[in-house]
This record gives sequence, C-alpha cells and structure tokens, in this order.
Amino acid sequence: MSAAAPVASGVITITTDFGHRGPFVGVMKGRMLARFPEARLIDLTHEILVHWPAEAGFWLSRAFAYFPAGTVHVAVVDPGVGTSRDIVVVSAAGHVFLAPDNGLLAPLVTRHRDAEVVRLRPEGLARLGIQRVSATFHGRDIFAPVAAELAAGRCRAAELGEAAAPDSLVPSWVEEPEVKRDSVSGVVISIDHFGNLITNIEAPLIERFRLPLVHAGPHAFPLLRTYGESRPGEFLALINSFGVLEIARAEQSAAEALGLGRGAPVSVRDRTA
Repeated sequence: MSAAAPVASGVITITTDFGHRGPFVGVMKGRMLARFPEARLIDLTHEILVHWPAEAGFWLSRAFAYFPAGTVHVAVVDPGVGTSRDIVVVSAAGHVFLAPDNGLLAPLVTRHRDAEVVRLRPEGLARLGIQRVSATFHGRDIFAPVAAELAAGRCRAAELGEAAAPDSLVPSWVEEPEVKRDSVSGVVISIDHFGNLITNIEAPLIERFRLPLVHAGPHAFPLLRTYGESRPGEFLALINSFGVLEIARAEQSAAEALGLGRGAPVSVRDRTA
C-alpha cells in the first residue's frame, strides 16, 4: 500500500446532500455494515446544499484531518448520477476519499499535490461483486460497498480501476479567492445552523491588513476575535474554528438579516487603504 494510504482504520465518514427525509442515509449505512459489520460510521453532514459539490468539497477538505489516519471519507453530492461521470478514489495525507468526479474533490487535490487518483472501472467493481447498479442511487450500490471494502482493508484503490493524474479531475465549481494588492475576494460557501455566512477566504490571505474591513453586498463589518465581542444583534466578521472568514450576527442569523446565500461575493480591504 502506498504512503498516501496507510493501514485502514475501519472508520468511514459520510457526507451527502440527502438530508434526513427518507431512508437514503440509513440504507447506505446498512449496505456498509452488511459488508463490514465492524465499521465505525460517522455522519460528517447530510445538509450540503442539494446538487452543489463545492460545499461538500469545502467541508471535507477541512474536516478530514480530525479523523484517524486510514479513514475512508465518502462524499455523495452527485447531480450527474447515472451518467458517464466517473467515480474516483483519492488517497492523500494518509486518508482515502471516494466521490464523484464533479469538482467535489478538487479543493482537496489542490492542497495535496502528492495525491493519488484512481478512476473506478466496471471490472474493478465486478471484483467486489458489484454488478447490478441502480441508475439513481449509486450511494447505495457503489459508494457504500466500495467504502466498506476499502475501510476493511480487503482491497486497495489501485485494484479497482486505473490511475489518473490529479490535474485530470473536474475543477471545483467555485474558484479560489482572488488576491490583489489591496483586497482579497471570495464567496460565501456555506451557511451553518446559526445562520453564520462561512466564506472560502482563509485567514493567512488577510493577515497583511492592519485594520481589515469585510464587505458583503452594501454592508461592511469589522473583523473581531469572537462573537461575544459584539452586543446581541450586531454584525461582525471573524476567523472561525476552521480558519476561514465568516460573517455573523451576535445571537441572531446573519444570513436571514442580510439576505445573502451561498455564492454571494465577499471581499476584505484594509480600512486604512
């Protein structure tokens, strides 16, 4: 097994846009446990914006490091299910990632240039007894059994398909932040349970500003250290626990109050500029 993919830990994380209506998440877990009863299954999130792989890739690339080496991370945000789009296994930073090739894993591969990519092929799936596949539920029929076999250590990614260059993956649907001399521009990529607007602008990109001011729509917000430095109802920006810029409203929802959603542009400038 390559250095990029250490001994399997038996842990599988699951990220989808399925929500919790219907049996879909549960059936995926059942299929995994039928193959690998000792698997430890972790729901990363099932609240990804439907049909938007960019949000899943954003969270997966920032959350995986909190899991044991050898974890298999399954991400099914797959508007192209049943079409000719590929399914890929990426080994990077001691973890294994299984997702459709639709831009979801592009942020991860961008950050880990030594990643190893394998495109699943029918003959590889046949080796695992995967032959009769629904056109609309690959999460159950392909992702779940493949993840179980990888997590159990009974197969390697290279045995399931053909190697591919990391730069052959479909690019992310969202571009990386734009860095200029006097500004940094990105987008809202996620909205959490509290209504905080989470952007793709990472902390190091704005460290050079002495007094950063965060702009979104017609609004501007000071950059503070934490929520408690504002009074209830006040807006603020901060660097959150995942090291990215977010816009918040103390004890209220910034998303609702500002009417901003995923994809909304955000920029940071120095107030002295």
